[in-house]
Amino acid sequence: MTIENKIVAITGAGRGIGRATALHLAARGARLVLGARSEVEIAAVAREIEAAGGEANYLATDVTRHADLDRLVKRACERFGRLDVIINNAGIGPLSRFDALKVDDWEAMIDVNLKGALYGIAAALPVFRRQDSGHVINVISTAGIKIVPTMGVYAATKNALRTATEALRQESGQNLRVTEISPGFIDTTFADAAIADPDIRAAILKRKEELAISPDAIARAIAFAIEQPNGVEIGSIVVRPTAQD
Repeated sequence: MTIENKIVAITGAGRGIGRATALHLAARGARLVLGARSEVEIAAVAREIEAAGGEANYLATDVTRHADLDRLVKRACERFGRLDVIINNAGIGPLSRFDALKVDDWEAMIDVNLKGALYGIAAALPVFRRQDSGHVINVISTAGIKIVPTMGVYAATKNALRTATEALRQESGQNLRVTEISPGFIDTTFADAAIADPDIRAAILKRKEELAISPDAIARAIAFAIEQPNGVEIGSIVVRPTAQD
């Protein structure tokens, strides 16, 4: 199956993995609907895509609001007539120890990392059901595979999404594909400003400097899942630096 002319909606598309995925899929001929909280950032990505001859639409999207995901999916259907793939990529990671009691950060991670993806699924499923085809791709994390201190709540949100993804896969039938992508240390600004504790932030940045790989690696993995022929589903992909524990 080709990526060309696939209609793809991406959350968290303004930077990092979302931006890299948008640029890569557009270069392969996909037509995109970009969502992120920062309209300035996604507008810039859309302009970059269009300058290279691609096609992209965008809509300011806060994944903590179910209605915003409904609007994003509706924009894809109005602009392009259908939706082939939704990539639930938006995520936050304000890491901390449990005894720091950053309860507001815990709630924010649940709202964005878990509920945001569930809202994306809820928005896309009725469209996929009408079309009798579709593909849900959830970006998770290797933090949910190897549990380490300071990442407890972050990893919990990612493992909850991993569980939901597998349940959806089992419920999906033969015409809906479901994929989870687990990135390892990726060279993005994901955790740079989100971590309040200076020691934790310094440790994460040191590890990133030592071994992080380009977000393009995740974009290629996502493209691989999308381009499979009918009847073939890539259920799970882990992409991490070879040097990562």
